[in-house]
Amino acid sequence: MQNAKRIGKMLALAMLPMAVSAAWAQTAAPEMTSEEKAKAKQIYFERCAGCHGVLRKGATGKNLEPHWTKTAADGTKLEGGTLKLGTERLEKIISYGTEGGMVNYDDILTKEEINIMARYIQQTPDVPPEFSLKDMKDSWKLIVPVKDRPKKQMNNVNLKNVFAITLRDAGKLALIDGDTHKIWKVLDTGYAVHISRLSASGRYVYTVGRDGLTTIIDMWYEEPKTVATVRLGSDARSVDTSKFKGYEDKYLIGGTYWPPQYSIMDGETLEPIKIVSTRGQTVDGEYHPEPRVASIVASMVKPEWVVNVKETGQIMLVDYTDIKNLKTTTIESAKFLHDGGWDMSKRYFMVAANASNKVAAVDTKTGKLAALVDTAKIPHPGRGANFMHPQFGPVWTTGHLGADVISVISTASDNPKHAKFKQNNWKVVQELKMPGAGNLFVKTHPKSTHLWADAPMNPEREIAESVYVYDMKDLGKAPQRLDVAKDSGLPESKAIRRATHPEFNEAGNEVWISLWGGKTDQSAIVIYDDKTLKLKKVITDPSIVTPTGKFNVFNTMHDVY
Repeated sequence: MQNAKRIGKMLALAMLPMAVSAAWAQTAAPEMTSEEKAKAKQIYFERCAGCHGVLRKGATGKNLEPHWTKTAADGTKLEGGTLKLGTERLEKIISYGTEGGMVNYDDILTKEEINIMARYIQQTPDVPPEFSLKDMKDSWKLIVPVKDRPKKQMNNVNLKNVFAITLRDAGKLALIDGDTHKIWKVLDTGYAVHISRLSASGRYVYTVGRDGLTTIIDMWYEEPKTVATVRLGSDARSVDTSKFKGYEDKYLIGGTYWPPQYSIMDGETLEPIKIVSTRGQTVDGEYHPEPRVASIVASMVKPEWVVNVKETGQIMLVDYTDIKNLKTTTIESAKFLHDGGWDMSKRYFMVAANASNKVAAVDTKTGKLAALVDTAKIPHPGRGANFMHPQFGPVWTTGHLGADVISVISTASDNPKHAKFKQNNWKVVQELKMPGAGNLFVKTHPKSTHLWADAPMNPEREIAESVYVYDMKDLGKAPQRLDVAKDSGLPESKAIRRATHPEFNEAGNEVWISLWGGKTDQSAIVIYDDKTLKLKKVITDPSIVTPTGKFNVFNTMHDVY
């Protein structure tokens, strides 16, 4: 009943921005104290900016500029609708979430904080300061020079099966031994590490926080140690090393949401080398002041990085053979680029243009766009999942924030071995039914017969606290639901504990799930046997605070998904 009531109160955010009337222009935004603005600014950075943008122009989430969040003095209604926004309406949207993938915040923020946020997003957005190469160099800290680091591994840990786990709200990273299931080390990092990447050797873990702080963690010490840090800007999402033969870990690239740019550093020391702005024209021919770098991957086909620019819909292939005379191939795709992964051949990069409801397939061999694939609403693949479909051959899959399906896309391409499947190439060949929208990640493994999917952004507790497992030998069957929150053995809490980010171990016989609770609630890592789907282990500890992404060293090094 409570969930039904919540869904009944949810407000759609799908309306177009209203035309600006004279009455609206004369309307003052709600009053706020300087203390309230400071608090709201921090909450917006932590909870909202990733989807709505620093300047609030929208991407995965809707536009939140005052021209439609602020109520008009003459009662002007939204174009094509009957809703009038303002503090009361905005409070309800923030409290109850939306069917488009925005979670309810009534169990995350207090009523006072929700009111503050409703008033804050009616104010004109502040423009944060720029971040130059000099600023970046000033932030750089080489804690341990390369010459002073271990010459060999000083511990007996199986590094290939270590998991790097983001402890989001704690601003830390947990390294857990995948063989023993024991916490090896918890290290300070940037706030809300978005991803962890691995060096070519598997020795170094590179992290990037949403606050722009990037770190190198050396796992050859008896206990892992941070050996260098640098700040890329005030909001960041992605890093990767140079991986092509002869360039292994020579460079590290990092992309920022603010300022909209990417930076190139020394791969072993993080010494800043170059910054490149991504401001420019969108694929629609309009200038955008905040085209954020959403995801970056290193190609194994050429000495290039694939840099995906969210707002412009431009995909850049950056040749790193000559950093001073940088050569870039720019490929037009669709807005708004987010995340993605390699197809089974590792030639094609599949990236979601989530607000366009498309997936772009980039041919890194030819440097051209292979296809734009229409999908259901708001694809959000993480890295996606590759497997051999019994009917359609090689496929790559993505889940959706805004639709209750998993899209299965044929990636047979021009491989002669898969010629019989080519007629379906770059098409959605199947949609697997989910119990609701709100999926963030899908995952499988070459040794598995299961496809795992989460739904942490669904407003229903039962769905958000579970994961769903499909039998790839019979995809016509409904998925099996695993109640991760119940299996954890943790006591019930008011806040929804969201089950998210399935990640296989190196052997492909275990799947680790983050049970992401509130900052003051106990969270856990819940481990299942992939063959039997039975609970195997629960890792819980006071240090396990809001766990989200988990990155197995071997699978991350070799793009196994």
